[in-house]
Amino acid sequence: MGVDLVKKYNVAILGATGVVGQEFLKLIEERNFPYAELKLLASERSAGKKIEFMGKTFVVEEAVPDSFNDVHIALFAGGSASKTFAPEAVKRGAVVIDNSSTFRMDPNVPLIVPEVNPEAIRNHQGIIANPNCSTIIMVMALKPIHDRAKIKRVVVSTYQAVSGAGKEAIDELTNQVKSIGANRPVTAKILPSASLEKHYQIAFNLIPQIDKFLDSGYTKEEIKMVDETHKILNDDSIGITATTVRVPVYRSHSESVNIELEKDLSIEETKALLAEFPGVVVQDDPVQMEYPMPLFVSDRDEVFVGRIRKDSSVKYGLNMWVVGDQIRKGAALNALQIAEYMIDNNLV
Repeated sequence: MGVDLVKKYNVAILGATGVVGQEFLKLIEERNFPYAELKLLASERSAGKKIEFMGKTFVVEEAVPDSFNDVHIALFAGGSASKTFAPEAVKRGAVVIDNSSTFRMDPNVPLIVPEVNPEAIRNHQGIIANPNCSTIIMVMALKPIHDRAKIKRVVVSTYQAVSGAGKEAIDELTNQVKSIGANRPVTAKILPSASLEKHYQIAFNLIPQIDKFLDSGYTKEEIKMVDETHKILNDDSIGITATTVRVPVYRSHSESVNIELEKDLSIEETKALLAEFPGVVVQDDPVQMEYPMPLFVSDRDEVFVGRIRKDSSVKYGLNMWVVGDQIRKGAALNALQIAEYMIDNNLV
């Protein structure tokens, strides 16, 4: 008695100092994730930083290929480093769960939302991709409906928080609001993206561009939602169109989702299907003015769905308002759930 019989795993976090990396640490503690050794990795710029975690001081190391020696599970917080280090980690025996877009549409890499398509995890060849945050939030609401009444078409408009663009975007929103309040000039250097030539004020504004524009007139973020949803639901027949917008909200993405179905589904049945689906909370009481809002969904694991109503412009249509914390379920939590599923099913 008293002997800890739970198998533990050596874990590395690449991008440990960023927003998603920090969320990984919070969730590892909250969920009592069974790690034996924990290695915090980042770029040369962040190497040497000290992070206090669960009563210990960890020194962030610069990521190099040999950083992944003896690592069982490598959690990648996203970014261009994935392309370099994911293959190196796999070579050394690690399973990589990657938050970047690098491998999502690779036919040899499973793209996973554990509540939606966990069976695809078994097909991995060392790398498992975490979907785009907006896609994860949307497919959590689509899956139970698609299984019951088959979705023909989706029209989605997103209202995405600045934290989706990283800590610098959070700081920029704060500084802009302070400048406006003090009647000082506003500076913009981050949004729509730090890598672009032109930047706009986000405070008291909306920016209808996330990522770069493609020749089609859509942004890369919008096409991600289309392609990734097809792959996760394993159904390319669904018509999907997206408009993605950055809004002056710190945390949690909201989405207006309109769906056309192949057969009728009552509002009552829709609510019941969503309420029964793991990881989804129905918050929908118009009389009491109850519906999901990003302010109250932040730091919650679940995806919240409300404003569920018929779309009378088509034969079988529904409208929904879907909100989720894109740093938790849209990134770090989803990746950790993948790791937990693998542990539970002896896949590590």
